[in-house]
Amino acid sequence: MPVDFERQGPTGVITLNRPEALNALSLEMLDGIGDALDAAHADEAIRVVIITGAGDKAFCAGADIAVMHTATPLEARAFAQRGHAILNRIEAFAHPVIAAVNGYALGGGCELVLACDIRIASDRAKFGQPEVKIGILPGWGGTQRLARVAGPGFAKELIFSGRICDADEAAAHGLANRVVPHAQLLEDAGALASQIAERSPWAVTAAKQMTNLAFDGDQAGHLARELDVFALAFATEDQREGMSAFLEKRKPRFTGR
Repeated sequence: MPVDFERQGPTGVITLNRPEALNALSLEMLDGIGDALDAAHADEAIRVVIITGAGDKAFCAGADIAVMHTATPLEARAFAQRGHAILNRIEAFAHPVIAAVNGYALGGGCELVLACDIRIASDRAKFGQPEVKIGILPGWGGTQRLARVAGPGFAKELIFSGRICDADEAAAHGLANRVVPHAQLLEDAGALASQIAERSPWAVTAAKQMTNLAFDGDQAGHLARELDVFALAFATEDQREGMSAFLEKRKPRFTGR
């Protein structure tokens, strides 16, 4: 299978498994990611998702150019819409999604990374939007998400030049949260996932939804909505359990209700 999925405790791990093609995203792989997200959503034990790539060279080298090179404008639009649908779903997914970037994350691969909530990079990771080198531009949200995450100046530099940056430069601009030794990548991502999984599922999901609103521009409206959701938290069992556990100096037992 070009996409593998397994549960490791409260963490669902999605692995792009096409290393012979540097995990380039075909239509079949997009469907596979969708199926993996379905599985993660259906498993009530899962509270965090990690996405990574098979092999030591690439997280994902982008969309499969072999699929695109003879496409008509309408076919290209349809292919891009498939990419948008999956990446939008990752961004809006109920649980936090961590990208464990183990190598090249280029083009659609970089756009996939940008759709994730948290990005941990191996010291071997490379990032870029090199589409201009083949006469196109980012088509899976890269023009918007890269500017939002790393700032418009850095986004334009990468997109206009098509150059590739290393993990340290990516981290300096917020494209990666942090850089870790390659051999430690999945351990580090798993440790963070486990830490998040110990928190209230209701609160983490609500916090993700609220934080995502920060990018939409209507700050006053979103602040008002934050007030409403904050108040709603006090109608949950997780709030009562979390505060009781704090006062009683014990570990909370969250249920997501």
